[in-house]
Amino acid sequence: MVLYFKARPEVGDYTIFMGFDKFENEELIKYGFPEDVWFHVDKMSSAHVYVRLHKGQTFDNISEGLLEDCCQLVKANSIQGNDSLLQLSCIACILLYRFEFSFFVFRLPGNKVNNIDVVYTPWSNLKKTATMDVGQVGFHNSKMVRTVKVEKRINEVINRLNKTKVERTPDLRAEREAVNAAERAERKLQLRDKKRREEMDRMEKERQAEVRSYKGLMVAEKMTSNKQIASESKSLQEMEDDFM
Repeated sequence: MVLYFKARPEVGDYTIFMGFDKFENEELIKYGFPEDVWFHVDKMSSAHVYVRLHKGQTFDNISEGLLEDCCQLVKANSIQGNDSLLQLSCIACILLYRFEFSFFVFRLPGNKVNNIDVVYTPWSNLKKTATMDVGQVGFHNSKMVRTVKVEKRINEVINRLNKTKVERTPDLRAEREAVNAAERAERKLQLRDKKRREEMDRMEKERQAEVRSYKGLMVAEKMTSNKQIASESKSLQEMEDDFM
């Protein structure tokens, strides 16, 4: 299952999404799009949140509003970065301790955590190796990773995002293959148009070369008028007189 959210309208038409668990995260890592940007709480357990940018947009020109929506969603879905999830974890541990295991020992994942760091990078910069656990990723280039400080949870932002939430079970592989097929068809069309333009340019150059060649033959200095021919030629009578 993948959870989809709509960013605040004033920043434009953007979809923010995240996997329901680490297995969906693994699929999102595998079948991401070049326009996707990945968000995660730095050095803490959190959801893998993505935003799909527009064609031609880079991750360095994400607006502040869109960035805040993504970072708040990451924090809200981090056990250590979210108060409510932390409280639920503590309650579950206490219940287990009281009613099931008299010898149960637990560790709190952390107290209320403010001023967390959220890292984000293009999907293409995510590095996955065979030795990594499910949902675990690294980076190809650390210079392409950005960090933003999140001081605290903003309930207004989270509540607005949750009102737009849609749960779907997409075929991520099929979606990616469909996009690949469309991109291949577009490249073929562009290549065909390029060849057609090149052929038209070649024909136009040949036509202009022929025109220039014809004009060279029609230079005035190289041409003789009928009047010149008449003045320079002897009359029939003069030619007869000369013969006699």
